[in-house]
Amino acid sequence: MIELDQLTKTFTQKDGQKVTAVDSVSLKVEEGEICVFLGPSGCGKTTTLKMINRLIEPTSGRVLINGNDTSGLNEVDLRRHIGYVIQQIGLFPNMTIEENITVVPRLLGWDKKRCAERATELMSMVALDPKLYLKRYPRELSGGQQQRIGVIRALAADPPVLLMDEPFGAVDPINRETIQNEFFAMQRQLKKTVIMVSHDIDEAIKLGDRVAVFRRGKLVQYDHPDTLLAHPRDDFVGQFVGADSTLKRLLLVKAGDAATQPETVRAETPLADAFAIMDENDSRYLTVLDGEQRALGLVSRRAARGAQGVCGDKLTEFQASVSPDENLRIVLSKMYQFRSSWMPVLDTEGHYVGEITQDSIADYLSSGRSRQQTGHVPVTRAVEFNT
Repeated sequence: MIELDQLTKTFTQKDGQKVTAVDSVSLKVEEGEICVFLGPSGCGKTTTLKMINRLIEPTSGRVLINGNDTSGLNEVDLRRHIGYVIQQIGLFPNMTIEENITVVPRLLGWDKKRCAERATELMSMVALDPKLYLKRYPRELSGGQQQRIGVIRALAADPPVLLMDEPFGAVDPINRETIQNEFFAMQRQLKKTVIMVSHDIDEAIKLGDRVAVFRRGKLVQYDHPDTLLAHPRDDFVGQFVGADSTLKRLLLVKAGDAATQPETVRAETPLADAFAIMDENDSRYLTVLDGEQRALGLVSRRAARGAQGVCGDKLTEFQASVSPDENLRIVLSKMYQFRSSWMPVLDTEGHYVGEITQDSIADYLSSGRSRQQTGHVPVTRAVEFNT
């Protein structure tokens, strides 16, 4: 969707000395992904972002959107097809909220009815009552509400690409988390291709499908958030992600990633055979499955010892289970809640995926493995720019 090819920006200072703000940055952002540009102040991430919509013209290199070199496009048309959100929000104080939201659609020639319907639709996405807020002015809204308007204004004309320059940085922590969650929910529905600038590692791993770490104008590492945390490329990246990087990974790794595949039995398996399996593997229980791999419960070592009959006669229900897509933080929370060291991993129809234990979680996090894919399939949609 978006490709940066050896993108470079050099500024000339008043004394004639040249400073390279962005140095030969190359990366690709797939359609429907959120890419976060991360790094300290002055590292070149915002300059790189602004070169994508040509608010800053590159010194050399190329920006390609769906294979189109943006240097050959009319810059006004280019920007009308790219949503842009800034930290300072930038709402027009003399316009109502509805007028602010529909600035670009009106420039594109949308009629009043279509503009009003779009504004109402977007307001509902960020939990603001259109009847209460559309006719108000920015000064009548709180900072968090204004930031929500700034985000949906960038989405008003349904642009395929969204650029965001520290969009939640000026919002207090409570509102920031709420707006991040609202934005993430919108993204799952709309599947825009998003590039976001941030200096907050927690925000980057929460929202990003891929994270690009910048230092002194250079791209240091570009990876899935979990890979970034598990395998920082150098000491700079390691220090930036923080000493608690393993704990941060709990939000990224899914139960299905860390699940193991222990032996199981069927309901018709003799209890004597089940006990022999547990004795051989030094286990305290076995999961019992039906003929379609659905988990029925467990049979314990104590129940099987010396007993006659089959496993189906001695079934014990699971205290709780987890789904393959639940993150390890939720899994551990459930384990502590139910005072359990393990839980079965079941899909939505009750099919057995495996089991997850405190040991398997520790083994996964210390093994060097990491999640290389985001788990969602972007929606394919052609992007057209007026030339």
